[in-house]
Parts: sequence; structure tokens; C-alpha cells
Amino acid sequence: MRFLAFLLLLTSGAFAASKPNIVVILADDVGYSDIGCFGSEIPTPNLDQLAADGLRFTQFYNTARCCPTRASLLTGLYPHQAGIGHMVEDSGREGYRGELNAHCVTIAEALKPAGYGTYAVGKWHVARNVRDDGDTHDWPRQRGFDRYYGTLTGAGNYFDPGTLTRDNKNISAFADPEYQPAHYYYTDAVTDHAVRFAAEHQRDHAGEPLFLYVAYTAAHWPLHAPEEDIAKFKGKYDTGYEAVRAARVAKLKALGITDAKWDVSQRAGDWEKVAHKDWEARCMEVYAAQLARMDAGIGRIVAQLKKDGQLDNTLIFFLQDNGACAEAMGRDGKDVRADKPTLPPLAADFVFRDVRPKRTREGWPVLGGPGVMPGPGDTFISYGKAWANVSNTPFREYKHWVHEGGISTPLIAHWPASIKAKGALNSQPGHLIDIMATCLDVSGAKFPTERGGEKITPPEGVSLVPAFSEKPIQRTQPLFWEHEGNRALREGSWKLVAKGAAGAWELYDMSSDRTEMHDMASAEPEKVKDLSAKWEAFARRTNVLPWIWKPQYGGDGK
Repeated sequence: MRFLAFLLLLTSGAFAASKPNIVVILADDVGYSDIGCFGSEIPTPNLDQLAADGLRFTQFYNTARCCPTRASLLTGLYPHQAGIGHMVEDSGREGYRGELNAHCVTIAEALKPAGYGTYAVGKWHVARNVRDDGDTHDWPRQRGFDRYYGTLTGAGNYFDPGTLTRDNKNISAFADPEYQPAHYYYTDAVTDHAVRFAAEHQRDHAGEPLFLYVAYTAAHWPLHAPEEDIAKFKGKYDTGYEAVRAARVAKLKALGITDAKWDVSQRAGDWEKVAHKDWEARCMEVYAAQLARMDAGIGRIVAQLKKDGQLDNTLIFFLQDNGACAEAMGRDGKDVRADKPTLPPLAADFVFRDVRPKRTREGWPVLGGPGVMPGPGDTFISYGKAWANVSNTPFREYKHWVHEGGISTPLIAHWPASIKAKGALNSQPGHLIDIMATCLDVSGAKFPTERGGEKITPPEGVSLVPAFSEKPIQRTQPLFWEHEGNRALREGSWKLVAKGAAGAWELYDMSSDRTEMHDMASAEPEKVKDLSAKWEAFARRTNVLPWIWKPQYGGDGK
């Protein structure tokens, strides 16, 4: 009996120890070629090292926008199934309620019964209400996470973020008794709390596995970065869009990520016609600084895992929520900075809640336009369409659209104990829905069928684990997209895609034309008919239809 008891204890301990930690790191509004190991000139040594020791998926997909991507990633469903087919407003239809619905569970909720400690830091953006005096049922603590620190909305001032929240309480960065760095910068705050939660988990729950969700806002507008980081890129982009893009094209080909036979998509912007070259170059300098700071933070998270002896048995995913952003936020106007603050200061405990504040805590008006250089906290500026075109090299379109520039993300998977294909590139198509399936696979967790008495929609994805040993992913269904009437399907090497609610279907062979430069719809009408019927069936099954866009698809959108 003593031997059997010892054997049971030994076996259960070995099983618990065998469960890997899982860390999912998500960047925001970052283009396909913006990190070094995917073609960029921006130094990202920590991500590059994860890629060198792990696996890069070169045909992985998001949903083209922040909220739907987070809903899909967290639940393993297409975003409309989770209730967030668009943003965080209730549009009155099941697929567009603007919050995680009662028929889905998050990765955290799925892993907790398997013994995982669960932690979230950074951008949430899948809840309608962001005030702690309102309904918080769809905040992180109520969706399976043991601890949370971050922002509930989609963007804000990096030096003084709005809707900043610790667990279930809104806080001010400058009246937070638990965290008072010498100089507050949100990217660093996200990193610091990720490191803290990982360390505290190891201290308090040694032997139990960890799930850590790290959602940076870098490099989403506004262009905010510490001046010392921006200075490192001074002059780096004075050559303009075309030169930087050409260098990325060459590097992507040399890395084997893109095929030399693919035509590069059309460029946006003509550097010779830019009126404010210093300002335009500065925009990209700040953007690069934001990414470099994030990469340094990822290095600190990895270092903490290594210090705790957990790195070898930790599955780390890095990916991005959508393609680069062409939105012209804060790029017009004739603002000029004043000599001193023109508004009364706000108290340290004042909580900002607006995404685009009109003032700083110190009393400076928030400025935009080429009259002020981006970077400081009293500016609110984006880097614009031409630089977004560079970020998305070599693809078409941007965030919002479901052509490759809107939905393509690098995916890095790092797990020393189990990834055999170290440093390899994997070109099998994958999607956010596959992250849940992979987490369930490696953890041994059972997907729940009910939550609070409500039936749960089964996850849509497949496990990526076979790819870790260079084996085929067992996918039997196409991949699908819809956002703002933009829609697409990928089956094998074929991609069907349309721009806008009334846009005509386009057809591309991804094996020979992933940059979507040669539409084959007129030459392959039967293929268009077949794939469009599959998209229609998907749309009706997953609450895409009836949709909210006009002119409505199919004449009535029903």
C-alpha cells in the first residue's frame, strides 16, 4: 500500500511537472515585415533569438482588427461566434454585441481546471464597459484570469494611459501604491507586471504551470516613446519609403520568407513629394523606438523564465493583432506647442478614460500635425499610410482589410523541450483559432462544454503541435474572415477575397501570387462559385450574417 501511494504521488507529480507553461505575447498594429527575423531593419534581437531557437510560421493569420483578433485568440472561435464581429459597441445582432458572450470560454478559463495559474497584462479591449463602477462581467478577472494589470480600451497615452486597471479597479498610473517607477511608460509597465506575475507565480505556486497573456499596445498610435530610444534611430529613415521598402524586400527573399517570383504590391507615397520630410522621418523613428522597447521587454520576460528554471518547458507564442495601420490619426492640423501648460493640472489620482485625451495631466494641450514632432506625451500622431505600406512589405492593404496586408502576422513559437525544427520556417497556413487548440493539446486540458449553465461553442481551430516536428497540421476546413464587409476564405493555396460589403470576389493562388497581384476570378469562375458558397455557409453558421454593413452583402444581408 505504501508503494502504491508513493507510485501515485510520483506519477501525479510527474504529470503536473510535464505540463508546460504557456506565454502568449501579442503586439498591436505592427506590420508583417516590422521585426528583424521577418525582414525589418528595426533591431529586435530578443524576438530574433526566439525565432532562431524556435519556429517561424510564415503564413499565419489574424482577423485584421484589434477587438476581433483578441476575441478569436482568447476563445479559439471566429470573432462573430464570440460576439465581437466588429468593435466593442452593441450593434444589436448576435455576432456584433461588442463583448465576449456567454457561449465562449477563454484560454484561461479552459486551463484553470488543469491546474494553471492564469495572468493577463496589457490591452484587453473585449469589454463594452470600462468603468469599475459598472458591469465588469467581461473583465479579465471574471473571464478566468487570477491577476490583471493593463488597459481596458484600445489605445491611449503611453506616459499616462486611460482605463488603466489593476484586477477589478480603475487606477491612475500616478496614484498606484503598488507600482511607481521613476519614469512611467506603458510598454515598460506591461513588461514589469508580466515579469512580476511570473516571478510571484514561481514563488507562491512552484510546480504548478503558468499561463501568461501579454498584450502590448506597441506600436499602436499615438507615436510615444522615451526620447533616448528615439535618438537611436535618428537619421535612419531620411532615405524615405522606397529605400526602406526595397531593403526589406531583399531581406525577406534572403531569409526565404517570400518567394522571388512574387510581384511586390504597389507602393504608397512618394518621398520626393513629401513636404515635411523631417517630420515624416521622425514618425518612423518613434515607431521603431516603440518596437525596440517592446523587444527589450520581451527579453526581460524570457530572462525571468530562465532565472526561474522554467524556460525550457515554456511554450512562447509571439504574434500581431492585425497588419500595419494606415489611419491618419493626428496627421493634419497646424498645432504649435506653447511655452508653458495652458490648462490647470489634474490631481495624481485622476483617472483618464478617453482613448484620445485632449490634454495631459500637467495641463499641456494634446497636439497633432506636422507643426510638432511626435514622441512626447502631449502629441497624438500616427505614422500614416506610406509607412504602413512599408511595414506590410510585400503585401497589399492594411489593418481593416482582409487582403494579406491586413491579416498576415509573423508567428514565432519557442519551446526548447519540444520544438525539434529549431530555426525553421513553416509555411502551413494557420489562424488565431489554432492557439486555443494548441494550448489544450499541450496542457491536456479538457475543453468545457458549459459555463454558468450556458452551452459553450466548440473551438474551431486545430493544434499546431505537429508543426513543431515538421509534420502536417491536421486541418480539414478552410479558414475564413469577415471585417467591415471585407471578407475572405483560404483553402489550400486558393484565396477568395473581396474588399468592402459590395466588392466583387477576387481569386488568388497563394503559392505563386501571395501578394495578390494577379486576380484569377474571371479565369476560374467555377472555383469562385465553389469557394463563395463555402464562405456563405460559414457566414450563416457563425453569426457573420445578418450583418450590419451597407450596402449589404447579397442584396439584403440576411
